[in-house]
Amino acid sequence: MKRIVVLIVGLLLCIDSIWLLCLGEDHFGVQLPLLLGVIFILITILSPQIKILYQQKIWFKRSWMCLWGIFWLWLISLLGFFSFMQHYSNQTQYIPNVKAIIVLGGGTQNNQAPPAVIERLNTAARLATDHPNIPLIMTGGIGLNKTVSEASVMQRYLIQQQHIPASRIYLEEKSTSTELNFAYSKTVLAKLGIDLNQPIAVVSNDFHLPRAIAIAHHQAYRQVYAVSAPTPLYLRYNAWLREYFAYISGYALGEY
Repeated sequence: MKRIVVLIVGLLLCIDSIWLLCLGEDHFGVQLPLLLGVIFILITILSPQIKILYQQKIWFKRSWMCLWGIFWLWLISLLGFFSFMQHYSNQTQYIPNVKAIIVLGGGTQNNQAPPAVIERLNTAARLATDHPNIPLIMTGGIGLNKTVSEASVMQRYLIQQQHIPASRIYLEEKSTSTELNFAYSKTVLAKLGIDLNQPIAVVSNDFHLPRAIAIAHHQAYRQVYAVSAPTPLYLRYNAWLREYFAYISGYALGEY
């Protein structure tokens, strides 16, 4: 029975990852489930040999139990993080009369905004309608093996699909991370005469905002207001998985 369960879980993880890869979603939150799925399938196939080694080799038995112990501890921590993400995504925040709207970058696909970024842009467009005449800052440089910046792709979408005047949109095209989104946006804000002590709205997907706001505060943004965009359901849990590791790396790098 356990063998069948492990096989089914492995197949589901592989199917999920391969499907998302075919849709152009290629990040650690997609790659890791594929790796785990392959490992689970191999465990099922090699189950007889594993059982023999487990019974005959004490070192193998101890190593096997240790690896599974580490896996379960990691899984428990991951589920705790998912619970936090779910709780945060259900919260809303009052948005005052802000001086600027910063939209955080989230990659491109074939020089177009991917689904999660489209949700950010649609949310930013609604906010821009509620706060007319304030500037919008698109953030994001040119990613690996890309030819156009994330910021320019987002600008094009807002102009063409949401009919936001180009005169309201400013670009930050050098950053390659959330930390740099905020760091380089300071220059744009300064040119607009906007101080970091003034209220600024930050738009991103729900899963991304807790870490993003922590980074903003660390960089002396004093009044940032989180504006949450929904994450498409079929992307949500893979995005949460990637964000789990982004939290760890951000903490290790002293980003917040």
